[in-house]
Amino acid sequence: MPHSLNLINTIAAALGLALVLGFLATRVRLPALVGYLLAGVVIGPYTPGFVADAAMASQLAEIGVMLLMFGVGLHFSLGDLLAVRKIAVPGAVVQIIVATALGMAVASWWGWSLGGALVFGIALSVASTVVLLRALETLGILDTYTGRIAVGWLVVEDLAMVLVLVLLPPLSGVLGGNAAAATSVSIW
Repeated sequence: MPHSLNLINTIAAALGLALVLGFLATRVRLPALVGYLLAGVVIGPYTPGFVADAAMASQLAEIGVMLLMFGVGLHFSLGDLLAVRKIAVPGAVVQIIVATALGMAVASWWGWSLGGALVFGIALSVASTVVLLRALETLGILDTYTGRIAVGWLVVEDLAMVLVLVLLPPLSGVLGGNAAAATSVSIW
């Protein structure tokens, strides 16, 4: 069985440095996530020393996102979402619309195109589900009614972003992008 030394080096460096910097972050009373982010910066291409294979790290990051979303699914059920739907669904929709509009206004003020402003606004409109889940879990309020509302809100945001990710490439020509390039991109 052939082994990829590049893969092993990238995983070992990323996990090892994340462990050390995550531990150091918690020692100075910061979230471990700060250490993990710092580990990514340290082994990234913009700092001296060991540089992880960026293409390999990107593929591993996609797997990581899938596992994180799997973890979100383990914490939440359709029944929980339906129980908080009267607050979570309208709240998430209004929050996405308002944050997107404000982000688009700022980007337009900077002179960005309509498409660029829309993508910027959408990027600002969503929260990190995994970070909030971890914070709720740490505070011990994940299983409370408020925690279920927060998670439901985030699940609605995530579902809306799936729809956005499906619709943006076909609409890229209308929004000022390159429609041919957007539709030819493949994750495989």
